[in-house]
Amino acid sequence: MYHTSISDDIQVYCLKATSFPDGVSAVYDRLHTEYPPEGGRSYFGISRPAPDGQITYMAAVKLNNADGTPPPDYVPFTIQKSRYVAIDVSNYMANLPAIGAAFAEMIREPNVAPDGYCLEVYLSPTELTCMVKLKD
Repeated sequence: MYHTSISDDIQVYCLKATSFPDGVSAVYDRLHTEYPPEGGRSYFGISRPAPDGQITYMAAVKLNNADGTPPPDYVPFTIQKSRYVAIDVSNYMANLPAIGAAFAEMIREPNVAPDGYCLEVYLSPTELTCMVKLKD
């Protein structure tokens, strides 16, 4: 576990999964069909607990300049410039439980922002960084 920063706000567009974890794969399938990895796009996962205790999960894409306006069901979201606690996960598709374990460890950090979120930053088809926003 290490601390890192995002130096500038990142504007993304999100599709909400119908459920967590069961709906996550379907929402990424749609996202990648409509906005394929070619073209310099970046992908993220954003999650946080809902008031009822369920997890709200959104798959997100940072569009490139040629993409235009996304369909109306894509929700704009700003990944905030801030400090984060982070854990890198290698070969994540072969070990999906490692993602949950990383977030479970990070949310115990005493400086986690109470209004923050869990952030997955997809670096490649096999590598991602899990991050949790810290208090400013």
